[in-house]
Formats: sequence, structure tokens, C-alpha cells
Amino acid sequence: MVVETIKESLSVNKLVATKSELILVEGDMIVPDSKPDILNTICTSGVVCIYKKEVLEGKVRIDGNINTYIMYMADDENDKVRGLTTTLDFSENIQVANASEEMNCRVSTKLKSIEAKVINGRKVGIKAAIEIEVKVYSNEDVAIVNNIPNADGIQILQENLTVNSLVGMGDNKIFAKDTINIKTEDNLAEILKANINIANKDIKISYNKILTKSDAEIKIMYLTEDNRIGTVMAKVPVVGFIDISDVTEENICDVDYEIRNIVLKPNSVEEHSIYVEIEVGVMACVYEEKEISLIQDLYSPSENLEFNQRNITTMTDKRSNKDTLQIREKVTLDGMGDRSIIDVEVIPRIEKEHKKDNRIIFEGELELNFILSNNDLQVETRTTKIPFDYSVDNLENGEEISTNMEIQVLNQDFIVQDGGVVTCNIDLEMAMNSYRTSNLNVIDEIATNGEREEEDYSIIMYIVKKGDSLWKIAKAFGSTVEDIARTNGIEDENVIYPGQKLFIPHYTKVPSMTNV
Repeated sequence: MVVETIKESLSVNKLVATKSELILVEGDMIVPDSKPDILNTICTSGVVCIYKKEVLEGKVRIDGNINTYIMYMADDENDKVRGLTTTLDFSENIQVANASEEMNCRVSTKLKSIEAKVINGRKVGIKAAIEIEVKVYSNEDVAIVNNIPNADGIQILQENLTVNSLVGMGDNKIFAKDTINIKTEDNLAEILKANINIANKDIKISYNKILTKSDAEIKIMYLTEDNRIGTVMAKVPVVGFIDISDVTEENICDVDYEIRNIVLKPNSVEEHSIYVEIEVGVMACVYEEKEISLIQDLYSPSENLEFNQRNITTMTDKRSNKDTLQIREKVTLDGMGDRSIIDVEVIPRIEKEHKKDNRIIFEGELELNFILSNNDLQVETRTTKIPFDYSVDNLENGEEISTNMEIQVLNQDFIVQDGGVVTCNIDLEMAMNSYRTSNLNVIDEIATNGEREEEDYSIIMYIVKKGDSLWKIAKAFGSTVEDIARTNGIEDENVIYPGQKLFIPHYTKVPSMTNV
């Protein structure tokens, strides 16, 4: 007979697999007829855009491109520094075991390196390395038995837990557009270099919507008509809504941003400005903290019970933490002479992560790419690295925590001193999202299958073995935890020890429970 049960629903967003790969993207570029020949390249930079990702059977397909900027010395008496802009397309299949089409994924990318080599005066070869991390998730609605009405005589092992249940997921595509003004005395000839980052991320939840707010921080280096190099920095607001039903202000929201496309176009010389258009994909996962009462195990001393058990994995204790790490270091750049700094690209990277007790330590480095110029507009580059470490303390069972650390450069300032010594003042925003993984034993489809065979004893002595609990002993002998504890004078039912002698009383049969 089927036993009547009461169930509650739990929505699980389970991490199925994580896969990291380093992919190589290569291509050639022909110098347009309007540009002079290349003598040698000065520096190459790029911004990775992901415009499509798709989970397939056993793999994740990723399509994107690298907006590439090449500064070069021209083989021309009149031009000293010039710039090239191109797009490198790529399509990659990342093999991910257990991935299937109904799943979803998150993709993060880091441009590890990019370089351009001169093939001849009119052609360059470009090679880039992108580190891609793919996380594949599956969504599942699980019905959990949390109560058995009319359960006279059934012994129930129940645990109260707090888990993070998925409320919903959603995404949106945002087009951020603006016009960035440069100095009025600068007549822009061409763009030499561009860096774009999504910063100042924030959300607000209301009326079944999530308002996502951030800034596209843009730094552009450009060449003027009279062969001077200028830089301009701007913030373009990236604001949009994501519709997700039943969200509340108490919910926990994870938001991911992807730059999908970039358009940078100089306006007419008279306007002294650059048109900017950025397509940004925004994805949100919303969770609620849910208190559940989970039946871990059950038995009847008088009747045989049959039920199904399965294990599910869910998230608990989701947290987010933001902090500022100040780095104050000095580096030496050889051969500075009369050169001045016209730009510094700061690239933070986490190299290692250590978890111990209640602490997580992140070891990383800052890659500093300096672009230098003298009075004759001779441009050179220097690269140096600064190691750093950052720790998060006061964590309970830190070794069990899964983390995702995002680093944003908040402020940077560089002061050149004698002898090529540069004082570096850099502020980093350290944003850590963390959670724990919990394995839940779920019971369903409970039924009775006749009376339990009754053993002929009134009381028996048992010697506790390693790994025993009162619950296991009571279930094995058809007794109850309460009866064993009372007979043996045990005050804490959770405390027994190997070698302890216990007297197991015989269970007195009660009238059968009500079945349906």
C-alpha cells in the first residue's frame, strides 16, 4: 500500500562540469592602401567578444571575435606612429563530459597574450591565446518528502536544512551608445588602441524585474593629424531590465556580463569626438534561501517499508563579498631617459588559490604594460609584473567553499622618479562569490509490504561498533531511538562510542498505521 506523504518543491541549479582550455586564434591582416608600410610593430592589444554560446551533446560551442589594435612604426619619413584595427573571428568546441542540450552554461574569457609579427611591409600575422572557462549547469525541480501524516509507529530521521533554491533565470541584450569628446585642439586621425571593461556592477530588484546597472569603462589612445598621441577615458552607462517572475529583494542574484560587439568610429574632425557602441549580454540567476525539513531515513518496527532513495546536489550558504586591495610598489624601467609614460595597461590575474581551515588565500600578479614616448614621438613598450596576495578570513570550513573571484582595477596612478623608478599606486576591487555544495538524500514513493518479521526476544545486549549511531542500531533491531536511550540512560542521543554496551529493548507493536 502506498503511504500518504506531503512534499515540497526544491529547484536545483546543479554545476555539472567545469572545463578550462587555452585556445589559439590566428589570422593575417593586409595593410589598407591608405596606410603606410609597416617597419615594425610597437604593441598589440585586443578585446574578446563572445556573441554566441550553445550547449550541445558532450560539448559547448563558442563563437566570438577579438577586436584587435596594432600600433606600428611606419616605413615612411612623414609618419612615425600609425595604427591598424581588425577583427579575428573564432569558433571553438569545448569538449565537456555529461553536457546536453537542455543545460545552460556560463563562459568567462581572458586574453592571455596577443602579438603581431611583420610578414612584409603590407602584411602582418596575428596570434592570440585566449583562456576560456566553461561552467555547465542543469536545472531540476525536485519533490522532497517532508512529512508523513498518520505515521503512527513509523520512525523518521528528519533534518532541518537551509539551501539555495533557484527562483529563476533570465537574460537581456543591452546596447550602450555614447559620444566621447576629445580635446578641442586635437584633430583625430585614427584610433591606436582601446581597452574596454565592465565595472561598477549593481542590481536592484522590484516588480518581478531585475534592474542591472554598470559602466563600460573605455580608454582610447589616438593619433592626431599633427602626429601627437592623446588618450581619453570615459564611462558609458550599461542599464537594462531582466524579467524574472517571483523575485524579491531578499533573493540572491548572480549576474554575468559578456561584451558581444564593439563599434568605435571617429566622427568628423570638426566634432572632436568618437562614437562608441557596445553590445553587452547580461545573464541573471536568482536564488532564495529556503528552509526545508528533509526526511533522511525511515523504518517501521512493525511493518516492512519500501521506498526509493536518490542523491541530489544543491547549493547552500551563497555569499558575496567586496573589498579593496591597495598595492603600493616601485618598479624600475630600464632606459627611460627622456621618455614619459603615455599609457599603462594593468592586467590582474589570480595564479593560485589556497584553502585552509577558515581562510582562503589568493596569489596573483599584476602585469603592467607601459607605453613610453620621447619628444621625437619615438614610442616604445616595457612590461613588468608585481606579485600580490589577498586573503579572506573568518570562514567556517573554508576548505569546503567553492569560490569565484573577479578583480577590477578601480584606480591607478604612476609617478616617474629618477633612474627610471616608477611608483605604482593601484587599487583593486576584489569581488568574491562563494557557496558550498550539499548532497541531499531524497526519499519518495513510500509503500508498506506486509508485517515485519518479529524476533523472539525481550531485550538484547549490543556492543557499539565504529560508525554506529542510535538510529542505525534501532533500525537494525526494529526498536526505537527513544526506547534505547531511555533503557540505557543516554542523555544525548547523538553521543555513543565504540565498545559501549547497549541494552536493546523489544519494540511493542502498536495498531497499524493508516494507509491509502
